[in-house]
Amino acid sequence: MAKATFGAGCFWGVEASFRQLPGVIEAISGYSGGTTVRPSYKDVCTGTTGHAEVVEVTYDPARITYEQLLDAFWKMHDPTTRDRQGPDVGSQYRSVIFYHDEEQKRAAEASKAAQDASKLYRGPIVTAIEKAGPFYEAEDYHQRYLEKRGMVSCKV
Repeated sequence: MAKATFGAGCFWGVEASFRQLPGVIEAISGYSGGTTVRPSYKDVCTGTTGHAEVVEVTYDPARITYEQLLDAFWKMHDPTTRDRQGPDVGSQYRSVIFYHDEEQKRAAEASKAAQDASKLYRGPIVTAIEKAGPFYEAEDYHQRYLEKRGMVSCKV
């Protein structure tokens, strides 16, 4: 198994979308990229911790590649809006790929360059690519949030 970590706005829809991909074993909502140790949702919402809402994906590389996860990531959100996805505004909703090794870093950079060159978007892609640091699992009520409410229609 391997891990991948993505931030694409509110983690509820991102988590639900990744869960639907064959080869994804687990998708967990949480926080990464900040300085506060074990932040709460309330802490992250202040915008002062530096964390992004992210989803940590555990996947089987024999069934789905990291590149396929990246392709899905780009389809889940608008990577041209800085610190905003839909009605959610703040640095915690930033578009970010946290890489776990140099191979993921190279793949993320190549994928971002290809997306930018594709001209599918009205503006330049602002997605950050950063080394993965500590991941803090979000509170239980955030896990499988949409699924618990019968709203798992996020398709990628």
